[in-house]
Amino acid sequence: MAWRTVTIVPAVVAFATGIIVIKTSDDCPSGNYKDLKKSGEMPEISAAASFRGGAIDFNTWILYIQYACCFGVELTVNNAAVSYFVSRFGLEIESASAIASIFGFMNIFARGVGGYLSDKAMGKMKMRGRVFVQAATLLLEGSCIFIFASMTNLAASIVMLTVFSIFVQAAEGSTYGIVPYVNPRSPGAVAGIVGAGGPTGAVCFGLVFRQLDPQVAFNVMAGIVMISGVLSALINVKGHRGLLFGKDADLNMLTMPVGEGPFDDEKVESAETDEQADKSEQASNQSSTNEEK
Repeated sequence: MAWRTVTIVPAVVAFATGIIVIKTSDDCPSGNYKDLKKSGEMPEISAAASFRGGAIDFNTWILYIQYACCFGVELTVNNAAVSYFVSRFGLEIESASAIASIFGFMNIFARGVGGYLSDKAMGKMKMRGRVFVQAATLLLEGSCIFIFASMTNLAASIVMLTVFSIFVQAAEGSTYGIVPYVNPRSPGAVAGIVGAGGPTGAVCFGLVFRQLDPQVAFNVMAGIVMISGVLSALINVKGHRGLLFGKDADLNMLTMPVGEGPFDDEKVESAETDEQADKSEQASNQSSTNEEK
């Protein structure tokens, strides 16, 4: 009965947080989507078109795999860490649970650190900096998993779990430092698809842990994570230079797309009509002035 009662706390906190976000936050750095659509800064596109735009972008699926290898790893370790410490070090479940909780505790700051590093790198190296941080955090995460799995000393294993967790959370933050730039027309679709990589990764890694010895499973996980880090070399966001490909456009910041929607012709015609009306009015005023003279 206790665990059922405990769930009330996160439920209340989540509900309150949702209300605060709705009331106080903007949809994007440029403002709320509703206002941007009214002003013409953001085109009206259907949900299906938005999803299609995000789904056909190759970068979306690279980030999907990478998010599976950070948030998916986090979910897997949250489930597997207790039994791992019990079987490998002979701890009681209570002690193993307390140690395993350290992994989730790093969420307090580590994910934000990943986003912060991504932002700082963007300022110095543009998009290439964000991709570099993404690759580095994933490669370091994979390395830490290899080291953690080989530990035979409990104290060293706890330290390594902490370091490993920091890189896992940092990779999650750096992933979403790239997401808004992938397809500015379909930011929600890209964010949703990438986010779905987390549970997908958890399911896949969970099956690995179910079939293999925990130490072997950790090594398999580490190898997959490091491969996902190497995939960062293939990220090529339009208008931005990646690690190997692409070229930086003359853009200093993320901007909302304008004027490429289905009503562009009408907007152009309307602008031309207004311009002609202004010229006619000026000519009429000039004619009236000459007659008075």
